[in-house]
Amino acid sequence: MKGKRLWLTATFIVLAVLLAAVPVLSSCAAPEEKTIKIGMTTPSTGKAAEKGAPMGHANLDAIEYINEELGGVNGYKIEVIWLDNAYDASKVVTNVKRFMDEGCVLFTTASSAMMAASMEIANRAGFPGIASFTSPILYRPPQHIYGQMPDYGDDALAFATYYMQNIWKGPGKPKFALHLLNNPTGYGARDAFKAKADELGIEIISVDEHKADTTSEMDSLTRIKAAKPDVLYISSTPAPTAVIIKNAVELGLYPGITIGLGHAAITKALIDIAGADIVEGVYGVFPTVNWGDDVPGMAKMTEYVRKNHPDDEGNMDYITSWAQSLIVAEILRLAVENAGYEVLAKGGPEAWKAVEEYGIKKLKNFDVGGLHGPVSYTPGDNRLSKSVRVFQIRNGEIVPISDWIEAPLVKYEEYDWFGK
Repeated sequence: MKGKRLWLTATFIVLAVLLAAVPVLSSCAAPEEKTIKIGMTTPSTGKAAEKGAPMGHANLDAIEYINEELGGVNGYKIEVIWLDNAYDASKVVTNVKRFMDEGCVLFTTASSAMMAASMEIANRAGFPGIASFTSPILYRPPQHIYGQMPDYGDDALAFATYYMQNIWKGPGKPKFALHLLNNPTGYGARDAFKAKADELGIEIISVDEHKADTTSEMDSLTRIKAAKPDVLYISSTPAPTAVIIKNAVELGLYPGITIGLGHAAITKALIDIAGADIVEGVYGVFPTVNWGDDVPGMAKMTEYVRKNHPDDEGNMDYITSWAQSLIVAEILRLAVENAGYEVLAKGGPEAWKAVEEYGIKKLKNFDVGGLHGPVSYTPGDNRLSKSVRVFQIRNGEIVPISDWIEAPLVKYEEYDWFGK
């Protein structure tokens, strides 16, 4: 009897060991999922978090949609290495180095300032990057950095053209005062006005700069008020723009003049921060449609924002980054079809070159569901979409007031002052 118990015990032990081993053996035998790696970095914390957080959400929500509902890219899932850069130049450089080291085939940024910080290392390596919000300095002359949409220089010229055709009624040249964020977000507008003010028939009477964390611009606006401008043009992000407009109201400068904004500022976050009554009547330029517009891509994007990040609904920055992820997927699709998955899977310079030559440069009239203009690569022009619209804030809503405006190419590198 004792021997039988020992035999049964031993049998149970052997069976237990075998059963325990089955999942392990099954797991080892499962084929490894094939993916394509990309890097994405957004300023989701720090001085520009009011823009970066919804943009990061949108990037990842759209990738979730692409992977889960569309089956990825030609059957290959997109694997995202997403990193917050906190709107810190040193962090974004570290992020881009990591993307290259970990086999990413391209990378994206939300902001022009962060792309400006990382473009030197990316261009030197031949690592392709795509920025949502851009400044001419990123790709003039063209190298390996691309702009998803028109840049801050394009905004400035589109607004000035609209102003001259639809708002300005006086004789002579209208006086423009510029208030610019002290990085490429502001400098793109500065360079555009410097290049084209005479041609547009406007006079730039002052150029002031501010920091992303400014808390008061009363001194600069007092000087501006004394110069009696017709227009205050601000190229900045929502938080400092809110400070500037509030100060302009306190000084009695606004209402009374026209305020125009570049597309980094005119978003729901500005209205939330400043208050709808403060920004009533402010104009701005933006390169996407508005929430609720009747375009094919609106329904799916709205479904995902409500499911994952309902507080972001109504924020146009979310639209921008959702579209950016759609563009990335199309680039990868083209690269896989033209160069093959195995080339991309290895990462490194060969993959980067394939993505650029057989993906980005093959883009032709790609439709991001109508969320912004068609996406094409044009030799010599690294802006992938080239259309903007003029908006105005009315009763707390950002309302389009113009048709789509095609932003012409400006070859800034032909001006001897550019980049100096």
